[in-house]
This record gives sequence, structure tokens and C-alpha cells, in this order.
Amino acid sequence: MSEPRINERIRVPEVRLVGPNGEQVGIVRVEDALRLAEEANLDLVEVAPMAKPPVAKLMDFGKFKYEAAMKAREARKNQVNTVIKEIKLRPKIDPHDYGTKKGHVERFLKAGDKVKVTIMFRGREQSRPELGRRLLERLADDIAELGYVESAPKQDGRNMIMVIGPTKKKAEAKAEQRRARDRSSVEGAQDATEAPADAVEESTAPAVE
Repeated sequence: MSEPRINERIRVPEVRLVGPNGEQVGIVRVEDALRLAEEANLDLVEVAPMAKPPVAKLMDFGKFKYEAAMKAREARKNQVNTVIKEIKLRPKIDPHDYGTKKGHVERFLKAGDKVKVTIMFRGREQSRPELGRRLLERLADDIAELGYVESAPKQDGRNMIMVIGPTKKKAEAKAEQRRARDRSSVEGAQDATEAPADAVEESTAPAVE
């Protein structure tokens, strides 16, 4: 986005002037607005060029640009992208493998990511889509505390697909992970400070034969 016109670059006969604190000054000649800006040691900034007449405001343009850049940086820092992970299952999956895959789904959801679960049919399995649907419904029930079905099971060629969304947002999940890391760091530091005392006790204890 291009920067607004400021000071002498504003080439219109008059502007609707807004004061530095947001007060409405009214419609004034641009020469008078520039004089007021100079007297206040501020800039005249065109904030609504398409208005009739254009709206201009008295402000410290350098400070305004700096604060806008800081807000944009903070917004980018707080922005989180939801990642879609994928897990593939077979209709007749082994119980142990199912437990492993379910664990992966739970881990992804705890991290705030969506999970695309794909049931892969082979050969005659394609004539039994209800097997895949039941498996997906079972998985949805098993992880109900962590996620919800965002996209219901649907057939896609030889596959059946379901999308599970996390109940916790990505930002919340990251905040929890940070708190957990901080707690573990504090506990680790406490253990480290307590360890020497234990070592001294052991070294000073009389030997038992």
C-alpha cells in the first residue's frame, strides 16, 4: 500500500481538517492547514483522499509510521497457521496399529492442528465402505475430548476421508506448551539445587559393614 500524501504533496485547494486529538476543525484552505501544521510542529497527512473535500489530519507522521509498523509486526508474531496433518488407516487395522495412529491424532490435536484421516480401500474392500465409516466414527468418539468432526466421512475414489478439527486453537496450544516448558525448567532448576545437599548427606553417613 502506498503512503498517504503529506504536507506540500497535498495538492488540493481545501481539506476537511482534523486536529491532532481527533477534533473536527472544519473545511479550510490547504495553505491554512499547512500553516497550522507548521505552527504545531506536526505534519499534515491526507487520511481520506477520496472524500470531497479530502480529509487531512495534523499528526507526527514519523511517530505514526513507527507505531503502525510495530502493530503490524505484533500482528504477524501473533498470527498462527493451522496445519493439516494426515493419518492413513486401513479398514481392517490391527488393534495395536490403531492405538498408535490414534496417539498420533491426539498429539496433532493437542498441538492445535487439524487432522485429515484417510481410510484406504483395496480390492474387494471397496465394496464394504461401511467398514471405513465405522472406523472413522470410532476414532471420532475416541478423541472427542480433543477434537470434533469438521468434515464428515465422505468417499473419494478408493479412499474415505474425514477431517477433525482441534477443540483448542493453535495459539492456546502453543501457550500451554510454553507454560509446560517453563514449569519443567523451574522444576529442573529446583532439583539441581537440591541434589548437592543429598550428595553431602550420603557422603557424611557412616559406613555400615
